[in-house]
Amino acid sequence: MKWSRALYIVLILVVFAFLYGVFVLRADSPDVVDISVIARRASQGEVKSILVDQNELTVELSDGQQLASNKEPGADIFETLRILGVDQQQLRDIRVSVAPGSGWDSWLTVLGTLLPLILIGGFFFFILRQAQGAGNQALSFGKSRARMFAGDKPTVTFQDVAGAEEAKQELAEIVEFLREPEKFISLGARIPKGVLMVGPPGCGKTLTAKAIAGEAGVPFFSISGSEFVEMFVGVGASRVRDLFDQAKRNSPCIIFMDEIDAVGRHRGAGLGGSHDEREQTLNQILVEMDGFDTDTNVIVVAATNRPDILDPALLRPGRFDRRVILDRPDRRGREQILGIHVKGKPIAEDVNLGIIAKQTPGFVGADIENMVNEAAILAARRSAKQITMEDMQQAIEKVIAGPERRSRIVPEAERKIIAFHEAGHALVGRLIPECNPVHKVSIVARGMAGGYVISLPDEDRYLGNQIKYEAELAMILGGRAAEEVVFNEITTGASDDLSKATKLARTMVTQYGMSKKLGPLMFGEKDELVFLGKEIGEQRNYSEEIARQIDHEVRRIVEEAHKRAVLLLKENKTKLEEIAARLLKEETLDAKQFETLFSGAPA
Repeated sequence: MKWSRALYIVLILVVFAFLYGVFVLRADSPDVVDISVIARRASQGEVKSILVDQNELTVELSDGQQLASNKEPGADIFETLRILGVDQQQLRDIRVSVAPGSGWDSWLTVLGTLLPLILIGGFFFFILRQAQGAGNQALSFGKSRARMFAGDKPTVTFQDVAGAEEAKQELAEIVEFLREPEKFISLGARIPKGVLMVGPPGCGKTLTAKAIAGEAGVPFFSISGSEFVEMFVGVGASRVRDLFDQAKRNSPCIIFMDEIDAVGRHRGAGLGGSHDEREQTLNQILVEMDGFDTDTNVIVVAATNRPDILDPALLRPGRFDRRVILDRPDRRGREQILGIHVKGKPIAEDVNLGIIAKQTPGFVGADIENMVNEAAILAARRSAKQITMEDMQQAIEKVIAGPERRSRIVPEAERKIIAFHEAGHALVGRLIPECNPVHKVSIVARGMAGGYVISLPDEDRYLGNQIKYEAELAMILGGRAAEEVVFNEITTGASDDLSKATKLARTMVTQYGMSKKLGPLMFGEKDELVFLGKEIGEQRNYSEEIARQIDHEVRRIVEEAHKRAVLLLKENKTKLEEIAARLLKEETLDAKQFETLFSGAPA
């Protein structure tokens, strides 16, 4: 890097020198005239001296002016002037001298002629050097951009992966295949060609792939699916060939393709038909994974969060033989992940990882890492030496609802409405046993919300039922119901609640079959653009009469939940006012403070 900078500086100096010689030195050079003009001025006695530089003449006149001229090659200057009419007496008065170092000046002339060519050549040389460098592979399109890790110095192992024990067991077998292939070959077992890791974003697919490389101790090639595709047709396929050639030379080894859905989508869905660059890349991957020449110990590990849009040829046995699911971790998995991320951090004694894991249902590994990092930032903001449980709690709320906005100025009338709105949510959730327990109530603005209620389940749940959903609907509409009961008017603060309630009720009717009138049927089919991977609409597979009945059922479910919330709040209006008054005074109530309002009676 230092040499390239020095060469750039030298080139710039040479260019300035050349421009100086062209525009400055030539501007100061004397006027060029014919030799006959010099002879005429010499006949008039105006020539003082003549400097001869090979065939070039520099003439100084009596008034100090300088003229330049040329003579015939090999001719004597005196003889030339005498032939042109200058008499002998006048020639004696002219001082003639020969310029020393005329050979050096000729070299300068040659250099001035060649310098533009040198500069152009140097420019193209540096362009080629830059293009062939590691940072810019402009002239090596077909070369693979995979990064190779030797595997002898692992930075991540299976001990750094938590919350996915079954996935680790599946992948540990892959490592054993590479370490002791004879153990399986002797029993007639075939080494898997590929492993597809599937799971939502942030569940640790890439981290698990790094752990495979660390455990196997073999070369590991890492590349993203988007790095194959370029605007030039055939580049992706060439990169695939080069990648597998490198892998075969270093076998046994592992190839990891992150976000394989970038090139592995259904064929025939592209904009370019069968000649689409992405499809050519996919075809080459299919051939390399299970073609005629695949008798090598190369295992392909791929990761995606959209397995539904992958081409069926990519998923068949012989290519991706195994599908490993990395789902959202359960409570025990979240506690293990927390243990990994708090390692090496100064944690206070009051921090209980089990309680934090209970309070973070639905969090994936990336969310937990972000939450722990936010807690550390909050502790540093207080200039504390340790991360406390309060920092963890604040970090959870920040990840769920966004940062606090205590500086937001809210009029007292609106503040009172917000307090009753959030108290309505919390009270309905407290009075209905099927609702999740209230964890926190606050009227401090977070993110885009003016206030919030956090209710968390006692344990992870994977199935929902109609009673549970109807209870959730009543709690969702509890804020609007409280506004009606107390102020006898409604505001725009419940717009997001109405959207959630309508969506949940429609899902109950059309997808879960929770309507007695319409029965156990699913209505509507989702239409997707496979190439884009996005839902573009819903195909109606039912009549207008059924659509009308769906609307009626959705309205009935939402209205019944609303009536239920209004009835509960009217019956417990005193408790509603008590909760709202406490919120107006303290702004935030945690679970313990909230339960004290009910005389310590369990929910």
